Amino acid sequence: MAAMQEMPHLTVAEYFAGIGLMRLGLDQAGWNTTFANDIDEKKYQMYRDHFGESPEFVLGDVHAIKPTSVPTTLLATASFPCNDLSLAGSRKGLAGQHSSAFWGFIHILEKMGSRRPSMILLENVTGFLTSQGGADFHEALSALNRLGYAVDAFIIDAARFVPQSRQRLFVVGQQGSNSMVEETPSLLQSDLRPAALADFILWHPDIRWNLRSLPNLPRHQIRLDDIIEELSPNSAAWWSRERSDYLLNQMSPKHRDLADKMIASSKQSYATVFRRVRATGSMAELRTDGIAGCLRTPRGGSGRQILFCAGKGKFSVRLLTARECSRLMGAGDFRLAVPLNQALFGFGDAVCVPAIRWIADNYLTPLALERYVEFQGSPTKARSVKYGKGGKATQNSARPLRN
Repeated sequence: MAAMQEMPHLTVAEYFAGIGLMRLGLDQAGWNTTFANDIDEKKYQMYRDHFGESPEFVLGDVHAIKPTSVPTTLLATASFPCNDLSLAGSRKGLAGQHSSAFWGFIHILEKMGSRRPSMILLENVTGFLTSQGGADFHEALSALNRLGYAVDAFIIDAARFVPQSRQRLFVVGQQGSNSMVEETPSLLQSDLRPAALADFILWHPDIRWNLRSLPNLPRHQIRLDDIIEELSPNSAAWWSRERSDYLLNQMSPKHRDLADKMIASSKQSYATVFRRVRATGSMAELRTDGIAGCLRTPRGGSGRQILFCAGKGKFSVRLLTARECSRLMGAGDFRLAVPLNQALFGFGDAVCVPAIRWIADNYLTPLALERYVEFQGSPTKARSVKYGKGGKATQNSARPLRN
């Protein structure tokens, strides 16, 4: 009998890599990053601190990368800047100074020609869906179609994995697949494709879609209390009484009532606070449901999430630590050797690690296997393929195929 041909390595080119949390999630799923790029030297410092010296990392503007220098990979990921797409940003869209970096990624794919990755994964804020009235999202998907990719889109909230509210829009593209849109509630009207996204898909039949049925998202069991670092009461991280009282007095009557109930409780509990600018001035808004708000990049003194610890007639206040932010991103013991503000910038611009792992396990890896089956033309052979170290296939697995 002829020797079985192994499946190629599950290789990744990671654009807009940031501190490397996309890589971390894919690594956990057996993928192997062979190229990475980001323009931010401080983020690369965090990337290097965790992963070590990374010869595959190219520090610089995506527009300056020579396509011939990018290795051939099975997958390319792009978590391009959200500044111009976010509801909290300028909303200049893909023409904006930052989010226009998407076109640098497209240019590289275009020039790679036959070496283009078989699959791509985009990640951005949900504002991408509505930017410029939906025109930006349509333009981006059309560009992928022109490069031969049929596309799928879905939304995942990190709160399904970690105690942080963080909705993100994902797009998967695959080369050489036929258009497929099944108008069924299970495929469109779901947690993964809520009404606004489902409507966009149905209203844009000119886009070459290829939607995939996916399992239900998990529901996490971890709460905010579970990720808190135990700091000494004498730690300099805790705010002074004057500063803490000032925060308490910035709360509206509704939020002050919640805070007072926490303070009066016989048990200690935790909540998070964001300062927001309202018509009446700066207000402190308390969240008490055991989930932190979305981590952000702190700029100009704002965007830092505050921890409110209360109970037994007392309360204390401090900023979330870098380790707590790492845990809120599902990055656990990510190596930290930079100042707090630099760490907050890094995590505020990153992806939720277990969400990426879920996408890999339930979408990317099965899709890679199915494409291998098509290439080999033998489902019998493919059923004996499993993923070994570094994403390389080995033989004799009982892992079932998804048809």
